[in-house]
Amino acid sequence: MQYSLQTPLTRADLAPLKAGDTVLLSGVVYTARDAAHGRMMELLDKGVPLPFDLKGAAIYYVGPTPERPGCVIGAAGPTTAGRMDAYTPRLLDLGLACMIGKGKRSQAVKDAVVRNGAVYLAAIGGAGALMAGSIQSCEVIAWPDLGCEAVRRLEVKEMPLTVLLDPQGGDLYQSGPAAYLAAQAAGAL
Repeated sequence: MQYSLQTPLTRADLAPLKAGDTVLLSGVVYTARDAAHGRMMELLDKGVPLPFDLKGAAIYYVGPTPERPGCVIGAAGPTTAGRMDAYTPRLLDLGLACMIGKGKRSQAVKDAVVRNGAVYLAAIGGAGALMAGSIQSCEVIAWPDLGCEAVRRLEVKEMPLTVLLDPQGGDLYQSGPAAYLAAQAAGAL
């Protein structure tokens, strides 16, 4: 199925999603990669507020390239999400609702997704220009010294994504190959 979602996201918004569904996401999405996640943990450890509200938020694991003249952002393809796995359960427990990236996640992240009714969505790897096309505005809001890894506030419109991990524990990296093998065994391929 395909769903249109608007941030901030609630458990009720995400509850119907199943691994393999497609999502057109609109609203505010924050960018953060490894270095920014490390700094967020330092702030949390000190009891200092983060540069954005996690409640219902979506984080896109991306380090966009510099924008060309007349463009809002450069290429904005996803980075490998597993690099953020050590930080993710804590952020989910604090209200993060959605992560966008590529690649498999650890069992601890999968458990935290289910525990918090969250989702992990896939952006199209290798198609940074396509992903950038849904970004309407981009503003650095924290740690500009990190360059492409600075935290940005993006306004997105109908960003095309696929559900990898759903709130019920579905994992497209498991169900997708299983469905393919079943179809192949049944002679449907």
